[in-house]
Amino acid sequence: MDTFVKTNAMPLIDSIDGIRICIYNGDHRPPHIHATYNEYDILILIETLEIYAGEMPNKQLKQVYDWLSGNVDYALEVFYELNPELR
Repeated sequence: MDTFVKTNAMPLIDSIDGIRICIYNGDHRPPHIHATYNEYDILILIETLEIYAGEMPNKQLKQVYDWLSGNVDYALEVFYELNPELR
């Protein structure tokens, strides 16, 4: 995965079974991803996999954790590419 889809404010970096994994442009520390599924939205810290805010059903949350645990370096790279002032 070396490309991501840029939208206006939140590039989609991956999609899993209806779960959108995104990172905002001009975001804040600590480095995190946004995962959305239907009406649920959750922010998860990239380096520690801790929930920063929000909630998500357990089945989808496990899929997000599985994805992030295998893509930490990629997610950090995208986060800092979109937010270079936070390096």
